This record gives sequence, structure tokens and C-alpha cells, in this order.
Amino acid sequence: MLIETQRITRHPHPDGVEACVRDTNINVWGLIEWRQLGQSQDEILASLPHLEVEDLEAAWDYYESNRDEIEGFIRRNAEA
Repeated sequence: MLIETQRITRHPHPDGVEACVRDTNINVWGLIEWRQLGQSQDEILASLPHLEVEDLEAAWDYYESNRDEIEGFIRRNAEA
């Protein structure tokens, strides 16, 4: 299922369409990967101070609804 909100936008990418936070190049899969590697929400926000809590919540929600898409990007990044 495709979920797009005001906080998550989709951009063309060589591997398909990439979900990003708002109008930034910060992709959802990268945020999810940081979270899977043990970064807390506070640590992510400290690293990316222009993001808001609501941006991360939207990214987490997007991941839950589009898990296969996001996991595919994470796998391709690990193989690169």
C-alpha cells in the first residue's frame, strides 16, 4: 500500500521511487536504518536538527505501511 502525506513525499530514484521527509533528500529508509542500528529518536533529531518529531513519526508510519519497499532500499544500500 502506498502512503504519501504532507510530511512524506516520493521522488524518482534509479531503484524506483524513494520516500523522503517533506521536501528534503532525507530518505525514510535511511532513518529506519539508523533506528535499526540502535539510534534513538532523540539522537536522530540531534543529528538532523531541521527535522521535527512529527517528521520521524510520519517516517515510522510510512515504514509500517510500506515495509517491503523500505527494506528493499536498505538491502540495496547494504550491498553497494
